[in-house]
Amino acid sequence: MSTFLSKPKNTILHRCQNDESTRARLKYQPWYHHIERQQGSRIWIDGRELLMMTSNDYLGLSENPKVIEAGQRALKDWGTSTTGARPANGSRTIHSRLEQKLAAFLGKEACQITAAGYLSCMAAVATFATKGDLILVDRNVHSSLWSGIMLSGARTERFAHNNPTDLREALGHEDKALPKLLILEGIYSMEGHIARLPELIKETQGHNCFTIMDDAHGFGVLGKNGEGTAAHFGMTADVDIICGSFSKSLSSTGGFIAASSALIEYLRTHSKQTIFSAAISPSQAACAEAALDILQSDPTIRTRLWDNTTYYKKILTDLGIDYWGSESPAVPIVIGETERAYRVWKKLYDLGIFTILAIAPGVPPGKDLLRTAVSARHTHEELDRVGEALAKTLKKS
Repeated sequence: MSTFLSKPKNTILHRCQNDESTRARLKYQPWYHHIERQQGSRIWIDGRELLMMTSNDYLGLSENPKVIEAGQRALKDWGTSTTGARPANGSRTIHSRLEQKLAAFLGKEACQITAAGYLSCMAAVATFATKGDLILVDRNVHSSLWSGIMLSGARTERFAHNNPTDLREALGHEDKALPKLLILEGIYSMEGHIARLPELIKETQGHNCFTIMDDAHGFGVLGKNGEGTAAHFGMTADVDIICGSFSKSLSSTGGFIAASSALIEYLRTHSKQTIFSAAISPSQAACAEAALDILQSDPTIRTRLWDNTTYYKKILTDLGIDYWGSESPAVPIVIGETERAYRVWKKLYDLGIFTILAIAPGVPPGKDLLRTAVSARHTHEELDRVGEALAKTLKKS
């Protein structure tokens, strides 16, 4: 029997059993699908083959033989887990080596890696912002940054997404000497927008402002060699904290925070997310390190990624599809109405195209969408197949 029909024992249980969002999720079942196996861009669910069109594996390295071999060697050498936090018994030389490589690649003095990108972004805010500070935050930033904001105790002012004018207006009402933090993303994963970093940073000049950027989706994608959004604009020195995830371009799990040595040592002293969280497993650190090495040694991967991105967006443009002005391989298909978004998602799924449904409040009202993402390992034929499915689906929905 469904839990929604069970007799509630208390208020909280009743609230959970009668949640409308959960009812809709169970009705349409757009999330929590269990992939049985994967081969390149193809996946199998319930015995059906589908084209994966929403993975964050931008460089397509999750099945790269060198990455897999590195993980296997580390598993054999170090075992399955560190069974401890970094300050205690969890640190291994593989962690410090990866941190040194990441710091050098990102143009920062030091780096701290964590067990999850979510933890890294939360820690990047919660550790450095405190009561009495003012946080200026793009209203569309990731949940992990909002978690850090809520933990910090700092006063918060939201500004319109990627809008320097709105940021200027917010700053105009504040004491210039007040300690402030600007929080933004390099590439916004739902919208595909690149942060207007030069304009936003310009507005904070003279305002005693510290900058934190989540570059989970910019790392490996932007920059001359994939160093990310700050490098893309030549502004690495202007961003105090660069944080992100290994689960995108580095095809692993875990996260990182890169900054000056002083800031990283402060984080190692004060970050609860670092002090009380188990270290990333050596095998996942090894996979991330191998992927980083490939990123730096093989520029053709990023060339394929951007070629596929351009090809895919032309398909969408020719079909008259609104992809929200995406400037990156993260490409939304804007539907605009919740019920229709559910229907379009389901029809694409039935046609063998796997996407992610994103509805309000996860996206702004009227911007309900299907989140798609391009990978270096997609072929033009596969992207043509997506276009054909979209043409059939949107015509009937």
